Amino acid sequence: MPDTNLILREEIEGLFRKAHIALTTEERERLEFADFGFGVDNIRKEGLQLIVYCNNERYCAKDMALLPNQTCPEHRHPPKKNDAEGKMETFRCRYGKVYLYVEGNATESLSVEIPEKHKKWYTVRHEIVLHAGQQYTIPPNTRHWFQAGEKGAIVSEFSSPSDDASDIFTNPKIQRVAVDRV
Repeated sequence: MPDTNLILREEIEGLFRKAHIALTTEERERLEFADFGFGVDNIRKEGLQLIVYCNNERYCAKDMALLPNQTCPEHRHPPKKNDAEGKMETFRCRYGKVYLYVEGNATESLSVEIPEKHKKWYTVRHEIVLHAGQQYTIPPNTRHWFQAGEKGAIVSEFSSPSDDASDIFTNPKIQRVAVDRV
């Protein structure tokens, strides 16, 4: 039987290659596989793979890889003591297509299927579709979630400092933890 972790790693590295994003050996070893506390069996539905290039007191730069139709659950970045507004982030689609959902007027018919298991925790429905080369800035403390299209997606994030532990997920059962490095 094939090793699930190895297959997952190969798929993610393949997405980076398709996006023409070169990763060093050290960066490939630092790839994070977030399962949000639901386990590797659910990661293809709700999960996120990312590499953080820089995260300091002034700014953060990272790339996020999403498998086909994979969803990053709804969350927001609240104000913190040293940042009265909270994290602001710009998503730039590098490869594939990503469906971003933010607060605002609900889109009548969504382009994606919300993960059935946790459907009630996806409350914002204003749809923004990002194709390769397009970007959108998410204001601080704004609920949002996103899902890759059928080919998967690579999204670059440029933001104020990132502190994943302080993210507030709509689903209270979510834990912002990483699966063992695969």
